[in-house]
Amino acid sequence: MKKILLLALLVAMGKANAQDTRAQKIDSLFTSLAAKGQFNGNVLIAEKGNVLYKKSFGLRDEAAKLPLNDTSIFELASVSKQFTAMGIVLLEQKGKLKYDDPIVKYIPELGFYKGVTIRQLLNHTGGLPDYMQLIGTKGDTTKINTNKDIITLFAKEKPEADFTPGSKFEYSNTGYALLASIIEKASGKTYAMFLADNIFKPLKMENTFVYNRRLAPKKVENYAYGYVYDANGKKLLPDNDPDRSYVICLDGIVGDGTVNSTTVDLLKWDRALYTDKLASKKSLELVFTPPVLPNDEKTKYAFGWIIDASAEYGKVTAHSGGWPGYVNYIERHIDNDKTIIVLQNNENGMSFLKNVRRLLYGKAPEVVKDTQTEITLTEAQLTPFVGEYELEPGFNMEMTLDNGQLYTQIPGQEKFPVFAESENTFFLKVVKAQLVFEKDSTGTVINAILKQNGNEFVVKKVK
Repeated sequence: MKKILLLALLVAMGKANAQDTRAQKIDSLFTSLAAKGQFNGNVLIAEKGNVLYKKSFGLRDEAAKLPLNDTSIFELASVSKQFTAMGIVLLEQKGKLKYDDPIVKYIPELGFYKGVTIRQLLNHTGGLPDYMQLIGTKGDTTKINTNKDIITLFAKEKPEADFTPGSKFEYSNTGYALLASIIEKASGKTYAMFLADNIFKPLKMENTFVYNRRLAPKKVENYAYGYVYDANGKKLLPDNDPDRSYVICLDGIVGDGTVNSTTVDLLKWDRALYTDKLASKKSLELVFTPPVLPNDEKTKYAFGWIIDASAEYGKVTAHSGGWPGYVNYIERHIDNDKTIIVLQNNENGMSFLKNVRRLLYGKAPEVVKDTQTEITLTEAQLTPFVGEYELEPGFNMEMTLDNGQLYTQIPGQEKFPVFAESENTFFLKVVKAQLVFEKDSTGTVINAILKQNGNEFVVKKVK
């Protein structure tokens, strides 16, 4: 018996030491990044609901020099979409709506979008045009717009759908903004109140709420202000940057963003998704099952979550969130019950994620290469790279040129500058990523190879 007890103790100590080693290595990674100015934010990593690693790096308020802590509150940006989706799921469970209801039932002003359903908005197959672009070209950018303004503008301008509803996938902030309006119509409550009453309060997510900081300013204790960098590398609030001042005119819109939370609260959310505390098992299966399109093409987006799987990590559900001053990420390894939550109040990117995963699974991190050397190209040399490149069906990366600077942008994120290291090779500074462009015999750009986190993806130029 003593031998058995001793063996059990040694095994337990071995497991504890292994966990401590993983936490120490993860801490070394983030400490190194923070020391180089490449990370400012909060990290929480858990295994089976138990916190393996939790730490804060940097400041939440640059002006007052206030540090971040465990309960600092961040704007989640597109990580908010999973809460909007859950709001719809809860209303469906209560019989207040059906997934296949046409959106015109709740938003009659958009009756010209025939055949678009709630389900299609949830999984980004509705085909509705981008509201941000429409506000920028046809709307009023001198005021703070709300969801009602989106609906009014769409009803007035009647922009054509991008494709037949349900026929393809295309990431859509418009869809999730409209889902928030549907939640309000079906529940009789504001979007903020419905989420608070039905998700945040039941889960005791005490520091999670919908917050439109410019539309309805209020004092929020322990708030992490998001910072961007100007051309000289100086930190400033996006409100004070002319290139990012759209954060003001879009601040009143909810559904695709504006949920604010902490790493601690997001772990409570993660745990609830393993239970039926909010949604039934049947509903959760829908939440984490992407649709199959009419041509048998599979997508990776279900109800507010991107779904993937690999032999290395099993089934993974994840979502990123980027908005000027914030870069966020939550990743849930369903089969192995591991959780990675990263909230940043600057724009340093997430190139470290691959090594975080490796360390979490007890593997050695990959060595990061030194930074590239930047060269200058003329506008004539840069112009051929302008256009759209297909990352996945319905999910394009756009390359634009502005005042001699080449930019890249994906749906739901802001644009980031790319820098030349040769005539056909470019790199990003906000993340460790490289773009190598390929040309045909006539010199026309046909593809780009995206290199990031040890992976390579060929993206075809489609426009």
